[in-house]
Amino acid sequence: MILIGLTGSIGMGKSETARMFRQEGVPVYDADAAVHALMRPGGAAVPKVEAAFPGVVRDGAIDRPELGRRVFGKPDELRRLERIIHPLVGLAQRRFLQQAQRRGEPMVVLDIPLLFETGGERYVDVKVVVSAPAALQRQRVLARPGMTDERLVQVLAQQTPDAVKRRRADFVVPSGLGKAVARRTVRRIIRLVKGRRGRVWPHLILKRRTRK
Repeated sequence: MILIGLTGSIGMGKSETARMFRQEGVPVYDADAAVHALMRPGGAAVPKVEAAFPGVVRDGAIDRPELGRRVFGKPDELRRLERIIHPLVGLAQRRFLQQAQRRGEPMVVLDIPLLFETGGERYVDVKVVVSAPAALQRQRVLARPGMTDERLVQVLAQQTPDAVKRRRADFVVPSGLGKAVARRTVRRIIRLVKGRRGRVWPHLILKRRTRK
């Protein structure tokens, strides 16, 4: 089974590209959605995060804006949070992969925003980066509620530069040329990847787990 790592900086159109892969019949694991599930009422992360950051639980769920205020711009606190969240997200990802393998899927997409920043590119067979011109990226991001130029600068400072991601990618999906171009690129990637032999799942993923 081929593991396609899908990533892209903030505002590049990664979520829309993931949707295109789904529409083409490729299962997609959404790392952000997995984190949201962990922080909802009853989520496995709720008691662990509350113990580490007292007062961030509201109505049984993690208050994400409050948690963000606690860790944003504080590397030590962010690492503390990551030590809680990453193993739980990894467990959810392995379950997704096991289910896909049982169904006989030839490939899956792992939608991981910080693929390069966390070293996750070593654990996928194909790296796909979604990219758009910086001016369009800025326009998209600043249209989001509560986003400011200052916050955008802070977010980008924590992400691998787009130019570096594109150099390290196996494929680049241009999201600034319209959906039709992006969709054609997604279909081309699927066509070129189909039939390849996966080298990551299951042995490298499971070995990664035993190291932790």
